Amino acid sequence: MNGRFQSLVVYVGLAAALCGTAITRMAAAAGPPSAPEPRTAIPRTPDGHPDLQGTWVNGTLTPFERPPQFAGKPYLTEAEAAAVERQASERATNRSAPRDGDVGGDNEAFVDGGYKVTSTRQSSLVMDPPDGRIAFRPEAEKRREFNLTSMDDPETMSPWDRCISRSPTLMIGAGYNNGYQIVQTPKSIVLLAEMVHEARVVPMDGRPHADSRLRFWTGDPRGHWDGDTLVVDSTNFRDGLWISTQAASGRLRGVPSTSQLHLTERFTLKDPKTLLYELTVDDPPIYTRPFTIVVPFTRDDEYVIYEYACHEGNQAIELFLRGARAEEKEAAGGKP
Repeated sequence: MNGRFQSLVVYVGLAAALCGTAITRMAAAAGPPSAPEPRTAIPRTPDGHPDLQGTWVNGTLTPFERPPQFAGKPYLTEAEAAAVERQASERATNRSAPRDGDVGGDNEAFVDGGYKVTSTRQSSLVMDPPDGRIAFRPEAEKRREFNLTSMDDPETMSPWDRCISRSPTLMIGAGYNNGYQIVQTPKSIVLLAEMVHEARVVPMDGRPHADSRLRFWTGDPRGHWDGDTLVVDSTNFRDGLWISTQAASGRLRGVPSTSQLHLTERFTLKDPKTLLYELTVDDPPIYTRPFTIVVPFTRDDEYVIYEYACHEGNQAIELFLRGARAEEKEAAGGKP
């Protein structure tokens, strides 16, 4: 070994020793390493995939988009989450007290109570964009306002009001009826939503999407496994749908969708009682960028999903339209 090479070895060894000492001191200052989270065994089907079958619920107090008071804060502390739940309880108590001139909303007997902030303590269900806010195009916002205020034509009314379909985003929670049933086979998976009693049959055999000329109210879903995550890819939506019809989705309610709508859903079983649901919505004419919501579903073996008979004995649509025609007649100088 020549002298120059021997010196290089000494220098390298010394540097490594000093670096190792520094790392040891940094680790000591940071405290002992945290123990890895224990992995909970998840149930599996005979073909080895996670068994997602059962009844799940996803009602939550977590707002759809991030409110201003939590700007820049994707997750809440325990104290903040407890405060949100306490305020919700107080609001529910106040709602039950009669107030002059206030016809109120749904009767308390028909609205699910006892909701909590998500177990992940998210400050909003929208987790991407990072600010928890959806980036709408101006023309989409204008159409939303028109949709929410135009009740004189069935074509501009909510498909939920018309008892046709809840919306393409069937797994977004509402104020009640937040039950979902999953039935699973190697060739297909059925996703049943309690609200409006809609079921999607998701082929798992690798077939391509239907011809693009075929359009559907809830799209054309195709499923596959990405490791232990079920991925459902949906295209072929009709033009002019409402992407969401429930008030719990905030600014998303009443927003139109186009035939370019593309939904990607991911279902990941975290433990036997928790199913993490992620939904990415992409519709370039409506949003300047896609957005993703994340919400944990909880298994509830005691929850019973009954038939949702939407229009049985309900004359609301007829009354809406008759009222609109009466207003038009009166405006034209005739008697209503």
